This record gives sequence, structure tokens and C-alpha cells, in this order.
Amino acid sequence: MTIELSTATAVVTGAASGIGEAIARGLLARGATVVLGDLDAPRLEVTAGRLADDHPGRIALVAGNAADPEHVEALLAAAPAPVDLFVANAGVFRGFGLDAAEDEWALGWDVNVMGQVRAARALVPTWLENDGGCFVTTASAAGLLTQLGSPTYSVTKHAAVGFAEWLAATYGDRGVQVCCLCPMGVRTDMLAEGESSQDAEARLALTSVVSAGSTLTPDDVADALLVAIAEGRFFALPHPEVGTMYARKADDTDHWISGMQRFRTSLEG
Repeated sequence: MTIELSTATAVVTGAASGIGEAIARGLLARGATVVLGDLDAPRLEVTAGRLADDHPGRIALVAGNAADPEHVEALLAAAPAPVDLFVANAGVFRGFGLDAAEDEWALGWDVNVMGQVRAARALVPTWLENDGGCFVTTASAAGLLTQLGSPTYSVTKHAAVGFAEWLAATYGDRGVQVCCLCPMGVRTDMLAEGESSQDAEARLALTSVVSAGSTLTPDDVADALLVAIAEGRFFALPHPEVGTMYARKADDTDHWISGMQRFRTSLEG
């Protein structure tokens, strides 16, 4: 089963800017109705207003924490029809080096992993009973490879990919489409913050992203995702080279790790 985007009722979290806003814009352009969620209420209102100018009557918004089960329920309740596409895009990039704080680990786990688990809990049982649906997780190339500088981001994005794989293996033949979005460098606020950080590990994290391949726009990433959904593919790889890197990692992990060590040394020098 693949979802029909032109008639979809969708939720997109982390939708006030960046990749989330671009995904929402792409869905609206294809005819979908979209509920926007984000923690930044003022920015979300501005974004929703801008999108509504071009797509009146097909937008709702609910500000809140994507990891909060009550916020997930509020997003679903705000939709004018049953939600058949959920884009778990909200994420955090906090915690650098081995000294990353306990609360940074907890935040990364809560938003990057458990937010997706809680959304799936709220949606999948209903999808199984009715006409199915599509669950999208915005993971990262970090979830397939690794993330220099940030153990919290690397570990939680690996977990996000793992959860998406589990969903697909468990429900993908029972009417639940799953798509996992794994970009590398994308020109977003998150990238800009890292590039200007005074923390050496944070700068390493973001420098490694932009040095590994081209830096795409959020619209590039959204387009790649929507094509993958329409084609029924599990992975959406806006940077195709990530697939090659992932295969090489699996084929000879020791060689791949040695290469990552050399890459890290070149960036630190």
C-alpha cells in the first residue's frame, strides 16, 4: 500500500521552519490537508499564516512538545478528518562529546525516539482497523552512519531508524506504510547554530556534516521524501551517496571506522 498524497490528511511535527515547513509546503502543493505542530508557538503561527495564504482552508496548527502524548492527541484532534499520514519530523541536536550531560541525553531520547514511539502508539492500532496509513520518521544519515562530535544525536538517530525498521517489519504488510528520511547536510537553523558554536565538539559535528557532501535546501529534502512515499520506498535518501556509504560500512565496518577516524583527524587539524 502507498498513500495517496493528493487526498491525505497529514500531521507534520517540527513544522515551523526547516525540513518540517518544507514537507508541509510540499504536501499542501500536492493537495493534502496538513496539521502543523511545533514547540515554537510564535514562529509556528507565522509559518502557518504564510502557508495559508497559498492554501486557504487546508491548514491547522497546534503548538506543543512533539514528545508529549497529550500533544500528539491534540494534533490528531485538530485534523478535519482521520489522519492517514504522520510525519514525525521534530528533533533535537543537543549534547556534544563524552561529557554530554544527562539531561541532554534524556532530551534527545525523549524527542528523537520516544516522540515517534508515542505517535505510532496513537495511530497504528486505528490504521490496522481501518484503511491503513503512512508513518514517516525524519532520522538522519547519522542514524545509518554516525555523527562525529555528538554521541546523543548519533545514538538516538540510530534508534529512530531502528524503530522505523521495526514498524515496517511488523506492520508494513498490514496496511501501514513506513518511510525513513535520512539526509546529511541541510541548510537549516540547526546547521547554522552548530557552525557558529564556541564548543569544539559542536563545530566538529556540523563541519563533518557539511564536509561529507553537498548541503541541500529543505525543499530538496522534502521533494525526496514525497517521491519516496509515492514510490513506496522505505528509505528516502536526499543524498544518494548515503546509501553507498551505508553499504560500504556494512561490507567492511573496520575499514569504514578507520576512514571515519581519518576524516575526524582531518577536521580537527
